[in-house]
Formats: sequence, structure tokens, C-alpha cells
Amino acid sequence: MTAARHPTSIISPEAVLADDVTVGPYAVIGPQVTLGQGCSVGSHAVLEGPTGIGARCRIHPFASIGSDPQDLKYQGEPTRLTIGPDNTFREFVTINRGTAGGGGVTSIGASNFFMAYAHIGHDCQVGSHTIFANAATLAGHVVVEDGATVGAYSGVHQFCRVGRDAFIGGYTVVTQDALPFVKTVGNRAEVFGINTIGLERKGFSPDTIQALKKAYRILFQSKLNTGQAIERIEAELPEHEECRYLVAFIKSSTRGIVK
Repeated sequence: MTAARHPTSIISPEAVLADDVTVGPYAVIGPQVTLGQGCSVGSHAVLEGPTGIGARCRIHPFASIGSDPQDLKYQGEPTRLTIGPDNTFREFVTINRGTAGGGGVTSIGASNFFMAYAHIGHDCQVGSHTIFANAATLAGHVVVEDGATVGAYSGVHQFCRVGRDAFIGGYTVVTQDALPFVKTVGNRAEVFGINTIGLERKGFSPDTIQALKKAYRILFQSKLNTGQAIERIEAELPEHEECRYLVAFIKSSTRGIVK
């Protein structure tokens, strides 16, 4: 199969495109860019390398994927961006490659949805099945785990983490780690309970959701400090993998957690 590649598009001879990749008018694909089977690149989109993009990704008009990191320390050293399959990048999404000081790689997993104007900064690590609403922004070195949602016009400070299946509300400013399974909302961010509706939609069992609600009450509605609350969760909810993960997430935090 020969793909439809508009004659006004500019594709570097050093780029590697699968046979069925489609490229729209005025799109620019630079050297060291790889596009997997079934990808589509919209008009005026710009892809720079080194960047590897997995199968069936949809890149909409005016997106900028794989550009240099926005870091004053960057001096042109080779860094890269890796993107898994089945991702959607809507209009004006921007994603930067990594920096030498941050490990050299920005990475994105599979089946993520980036709405218009979302930004992923250098050295970020984004998992799979996440949603970034319009203009959601990650500074450099942010980790977003699987299943998380980052609301519109929200900003996540560098070196913060957003836990698994977390929900970040619109216009939120996150300057510490956002807990998994929890709704984090506001400027500055505060926690507002377990993301019950979101977890139900994802198929979490009622028993698991009730256990997470109990863990949340121990953390934030008891008179225990964080260390005491963790010990109580470990003692009372040891059979729930999600509660063990929540505890491990808190223990591994270096910036502290949003409370």
C-alpha cells in the first residue's frame, strides 16, 4: 500500500515512515523521525528527531512533536523522544525531547489522548491510557502514571509525580506529588477524596473502592500523622494491592504529597 503524502509536505530522506503513513499538506518531518504502521500526520504538523512514534498514532494539524527541550542548559546534545502506539495528539500539542541532565529521553506510552494545546516538557515519563485535557501542561521531569487524567489548563511542577488513575481537576497547580486514585483540585492543589466515579468507569470493584476510601479517611480525616496513618493502612488493609501501592507511592515521594 502506498500512503497519501501531500506534495507540499517536506519529509527528510533520513526519516523512516511505514508504507501506509499519511502526511497532510505543509507538514514537516525531519531527520531521525520514525513513524509506525497506520500513523497519520495532519497539515502543518512538525516532527523533529530523534523521535520514534509507534503504530496508529494520529497527529493533528499544527502539532509540534520532538522539538528541542525548553531548557537553558540544553546545548544541542543528542536526546530523544519515544512514543508508543495508538496515541492521539490534537491541534497545537507540543512535546519536547529529553535533556542530558534528565536522562536524555522523554517517553510516552500507549493509547493516550492529548487534547489541543497540551504540553509535555523535557524528560517527562507518561504512562498509558492517560488523558490530557486542553492546555494541560507538564514541566520537565514529571512522571504521570497509567490511567491518570490531567484537567484543562492545569500545570504540574517539575519533578512531581501524578499517581496511577489520579484525577487532576481543571486549572489546578500541582507542586507536590498527586496521589493515585484521588481527586486533586485547586490553586494551590488540595485533595478532595477518592475519584469514585472514575474508578467505577474503569471497572474497579466496589470492595476495592471502599478500601481506598477507608485508606483516604485514615490519611486525611484521622488525627494521625502521615507515618502513623501509613502504619494503620498497612495493618488494616494488607490484602488490597491498590492500598499497598498507595502506601508505596507515599513512601517513595521526595517532594511530599498534596494534602
